[in-house]
Amino acid sequence: MIFQPKQLGREGLDGGALAADKKSCKRFGPCGVGEKALYLNSFYIDRCFYVTLSSVRRVFKRVAMSKGGFTGKGMFASIPYLVVEYDDGKQKQCNFKREDDVDNLLEYMARVRPDIPRLSAEGERRMAEKAAREAARYLKELTPQAQKAWDELEEAKRKLADDPARAGRLARAARTKRTTDRSNPAYKWVALTIVVLGAAALVYGVWSWVHRDGTGLYFLLFGLAAVFFFSGANVLPTARNNKRAVTREWEAARDSMKEFLGGGKNFPVPYWYAHPVVLDRMIRIVREGRAQTSAEALEVLKKDLQALNSSVQVEQEEYDEVVCIKPIFLLQDYQ
Repeated sequence: MIFQPKQLGREGLDGGALAADKKSCKRFGPCGVGEKALYLNSFYIDRCFYVTLSSVRRVFKRVAMSKGGFTGKGMFASIPYLVVEYDDGKQKQCNFKREDDVDNLLEYMARVRPDIPRLSAEGERRMAEKAAREAARYLKELTPQAQKAWDELEEAKRKLADDPARAGRLARAARTKRTTDRSNPAYKWVALTIVVLGAAALVYGVWSWVHRDGTGLYFLLFGLAAVFFFSGANVLPTARNNKRAVTREWEAARDSMKEFLGGGKNFPVPYWYAHPVVLDRMIRIVREGRAQTSAEALEVLKKDLQALNSSVQVEQEEYDEVVCIKPIFLLQDYQ
């Protein structure tokens, strides 16, 4: 191991065990989960810190919203973080580019270390309050028709659980296509122009530095900053980051789900809406008595999603659900 991760927390691993554990860890964006430790990033360097799993007290997601996160405008809508709490309340916050990576890491932690809480203390309190509110909202007894719909939706959830990656791909492709469709194409070409100018400045800066020109350092720093910033901001037009490629990925994700469901004829929702969050919200609608069948629950869900916009304030849990599935409904025009 060329660079050994820096230890966080009181407990540590010896060099050999640390090297082997880091090499075999499962990677999620800039972080990783090994058999003995979590590997965490700094702002610039991936997996440069580690915390032994025995030291971890809880691990959870935190989302910082920029102004654009509520208006739907701007380059950055939200900034996801993974927060690891260890020892006696110390915390390490890790920035991620993709919120999906944080969610996937937490899902993996739920499988391999279910004993470690995956919510903050405040989040657990809110979840308990939410569960109490939901319990009060649900009907104590359902009609036979509603009970049948509930059972049908639960069976559909179990079907999707056999291959969760397909639903994740569907939601991710929809979100990417929705963002691409709403973005001004000029932004990508402006970013590309700046990167080209930055690369030219970088080359000139190196040449000036070699020839001991006093301005070379400034051109070098500007070039490096432009190239690294825009290369990591996911705004450059590339073979995968363009409207045609994004549309192909969305269509491929839908076709993949359709194939998985055998055409989707016996599934309670159209195959393009086949996502666990959709089914969870439909189940809640049935249990609240707002629908008696799966078809009715889907129509109520569409109305609920249409009523949610940037002026409506929701809890973090509902926000996570809505941003996950609403792009799918928008792309399908709620059909």
